[in-house]
Amino acid sequence: MIKKTDVIVIGAGLSGLTAARKLEELGYSVKVIEARDRVGGRNETHLLADGQVLDLGGQWIGPTQTKMYELCKELKLELFPTHNEGKVILYDHGKKSLMGSKNGALPKLNVFILLGLGLIIKKIEKRVDQIDLDAPWKHPKAKVWDSETLESWVRKNTKLKKVRAYFNIVSEVVFSTEASDISFLHFLFYVKSGSGMDNLLNIDEGAQKERVVGGTQQISIRLSELLKNEVILESPVTRIEQSENGVKVFSKEQFWQAKKVIVTLPPTLAGRITYAPPLPGMRDQLTQRIPAGSVIKIQIIYKTPFWRKKGLTGQAVSFTGPLKIVMDNSLPNDSRGVLVMFMEGNDGREASEWTLEKRTQKAIGCLVKYFGDEAKDYLDYIERNWCDEEFTRGGYGGHFTPGVWSGFGKYLRKPIQHIHWAGAETATVWNGYMEGAVRSGERVATEVSETLKDS
Repeated sequence: MIKKTDVIVIGAGLSGLTAARKLEELGYSVKVIEARDRVGGRNETHLLADGQVLDLGGQWIGPTQTKMYELCKELKLELFPTHNEGKVILYDHGKKSLMGSKNGALPKLNVFILLGLGLIIKKIEKRVDQIDLDAPWKHPKAKVWDSETLESWVRKNTKLKKVRAYFNIVSEVVFSTEASDISFLHFLFYVKSGSGMDNLLNIDEGAQKERVVGGTQQISIRLSELLKNEVILESPVTRIEQSENGVKVFSKEQFWQAKKVIVTLPPTLAGRITYAPPLPGMRDQLTQRIPAGSVIKIQIIYKTPFWRKKGLTGQAVSFTGPLKIVMDNSLPNDSRGVLVMFMEGNDGREASEWTLEKRTQKAIGCLVKYFGDEAKDYLDYIERNWCDEEFTRGGYGGHFTPGVWSGFGKYLRKPIQHIHWAGAETATVWNGYMEGAVRSGERVATEVSETLKDS
């Protein structure tokens, strides 16, 4: 028996569930199909023995992320602030210094380097202001900026090694890849999409300001419970067939028929689906050029947040790996301390080849350098290697390599007959973030609804 519906949504993350919900509210029948055995996509929680949870994926929200705040309020999810009281550790090739947690995105460096860094940031901000988020490829210098990487542009504009190193850390923190991997035009677009560098990097009044009590996967779980039809899990879509009358979507031994299909997978993963007839060449080449970053998210649990007694935030920034960023990730109303850290970019790629025991040893070794011998005495080590996660294959999202925006950008959101595209990578505001995923879901639902009305 053929299973028919108005719209099929592929992917039960924030984008897909948002789109499905809005389309149902508009009166359409919707079926959501998910490859994993759970909803949430790149939001995933880990259940501790006592019932507390830690986020293995995306977890923070902050100012200007209005859709996420509205959604949390509607779903009656409580928020709590990220701990940011005390000093931040700066580790520079064996030398440790402290800086205030309110210093913003600038580390504690000597005056000469800070001036050089400030000049580079001003140049970037000037260019950021000129970017059209809906069509960054239309800027007069788009092809020039898109032919450069973030690293090559910074290298051309400063001789200061510390400033160059700073921007590589920024690239790892924001994109989980090297500054040599990212188009400079994409960097400018992304900074504007996320309301500026300070907003992307900061905690207080920045993108890491707050967390969700009980974890962000709850958002997807509660959204899925609001849908009229149950989400179909453990059903990786393998093929989409189009005809004048609509689409057929194949998954394992099942298939569904619909008028429209929404694909919310990251472009690279969407490119692994077989399409009949084949996608236009430009769309297919686009999917070949937006790789995911490399990231292993690690959380280490301690009996207490011992760093706080030392007047530390629990944050550490290091110019050397494999752990360059550490933050306090302790839970509310819990006596234990939790540090969250990331092996990203080249460090993440190298660490993916290590054994779990070696990654644990390396992580603890870094923490001992930053926080002292107390870091040796931990209760538990928890990690998620997003490179190995079958239906993600990296994090935090897809980044645009040189030439993508100027050569293929206009195909990113362009529907192909009955196929429509969504996901955080397609968002204009807060691209790559949970906020962007929700916005893309709303955008594509409106787009599909309008085409259905016209058909």
